[in-house]
Amino acid sequence: MRPSPMSATEAATVLGLAPAETASLSLYLELLSKWQRRINLVGRTTLDDPWRRHILDCGQLRRHLPESVGRIADLGSGAGLPGLVLSVLGVRDVDLIESDARKAAFLTEARRALSASARIVRRRAEALPSGGYDVIVCRALAPLPRLLPLAHYLLATSGKLLILKGRTMDEELTQGRIDWTLSAETHQSLSDPEGVVLMISDIEPRDD
Repeated sequence: MRPSPMSATEAATVLGLAPAETASLSLYLELLSKWQRRINLVGRTTLDDPWRRHILDCGQLRRHLPESVGRIADLGSGAGLPGLVLSVLGVRDVDLIESDARKAAFLTEARRALSASARIVRRRAEALPSGGYDVIVCRALAPLPRLLPLAHYLLATSGKLLILKGRTMDEELTQGRIDWTLSAETHQSLSDPEGVVLMISDIEPRDD
């Protein structure tokens, strides 16, 4: 049985949001709903419970970021999830990596309306300079075995990959470790009883 939709007040309490942050995220959800009628930005049913499925889900990553975090890349940002949400919550130096022109147009409009500091980078991740990011965040982009080569290419030394995963996490980690060595740390998701926040570091290709 699905829980009742989460209210803005409930999400704000869990995440510790300031009133101005809650207001900005409410505006973001209005824009998302409006643009969703024209282009497919998120799963349609997720807008039945947007504060849980999008704001709480993405906003929880803020507490897992390193204290002295540098540059952050949100790969395949799409609707700005999670990167734009994190930017609204005061996280600095976030690049929203999105190659799709229509999704990039949404990000441009949302960033302007929210006065967010995030930058929009309309390029494929593979075309970015190597080693330029301290943290990569992403959600629903690709299975872990496909993400690890990108993360290894884009992350600086001691960089971290911070991703939201569901019930396939164990299988994906097993598959990823076939070709890569890594350190993995998991935290229970605040938004999904079957979900986890997965932090991966020390990513290196196997020599054997």
